[in-house]
Amino acid sequence: MKAKTALPVGQEAIREKGWWKAYRFLILRRASQAVFLSLFLLGPWFGLWLVEGTLAGSRTLGVLPLTDPLVLLQGLVAGHWPELTALTGALIVLVAYALLGGRSYCSWVCPINPVTDAAHWLHDRLDLPKGWQPKRHTRLWLLGAVLATSALTGTIAWELVNPITMLHRGLVFGLGFAWALVALVFLFDLFVSRRGWCGHLCPVGAFYGLVGHKSLLRVTASKRAACDGCMDCFAVCPENHVISPALRGKGAETPLILSPDCTNCGRCIDVCSVDVFAFTHRFDPRIEATPEPSPDAPDEMAA
Repeated sequence: MKAKTALPVGQEAIREKGWWKAYRFLILRRASQAVFLSLFLLGPWFGLWLVEGTLAGSRTLGVLPLTDPLVLLQGLVAGHWPELTALTGALIVLVAYALLGGRSYCSWVCPINPVTDAAHWLHDRLDLPKGWQPKRHTRLWLLGAVLATSALTGTIAWELVNPITMLHRGLVFGLGFAWALVALVFLFDLFVSRRGWCGHLCPVGAFYGLVGHKSLLRVTASKRAACDGCMDCFAVCPENHVISPALRGKGAETPLILSPDCTNCGRCIDVCSVDVFAFTHRFDPRIEATPEPSPDAPDEMAA
């Protein structure tokens, strides 16, 4: 095989597939996040109330209720029985993320994701050390602590400090504590723990990971035999431990990324120059073999 010259992450994909295909899912995610956030801001900014409320609870066009199931759960353990519309809204959201993958919320909806992605980008540019890395199950303990605090105080405790809610408040009401909390998340990921907030601490991400444990939408490494070992997928994945079982599986071992930690962000699909990865469903076990070279083809000498 011809030796390959190492290129910066994603550059080989741009060269082989073009700029759009090397960034399409990243661009679509940013567009999705912007659309969701804009829908909530049209009312307070311009008086166009297509959606009333926040990501914690809203009503679209005065008809469709949507409720964050984690907010509803906190209310239940706090001893507050919700109205039927809140229950209906939570059920709609639960079904959607159970099908799409719970942590799709983290990469396609959550407005804090661009903040932590920006911190990671700057972290790499400054070549800072990896920093403190809490155990990944820490966020599950924090989720438990949130529910326990709600039960003990009779409040929806997490909403008092939730950076997602704080970002929304900051955009509506201006500078203040809300923006300070968002800035702390950015600085935490930049200087203390690389990808620390979303990857290790956020209880919202932990909750949606549990919701999407058996979700239908999955990423597959069905063409893993074509992998050239460039490691770009590991470099861009916010939860890169989910890749190895699918990419490096042997024989008939599933090529599906089944970990609930996967955010379905699609960046592994973007940056892979040989198109190892693709979106599919959890019942797709196909593994595509690399075509055998023709016996008449000339051998290539290593450079």
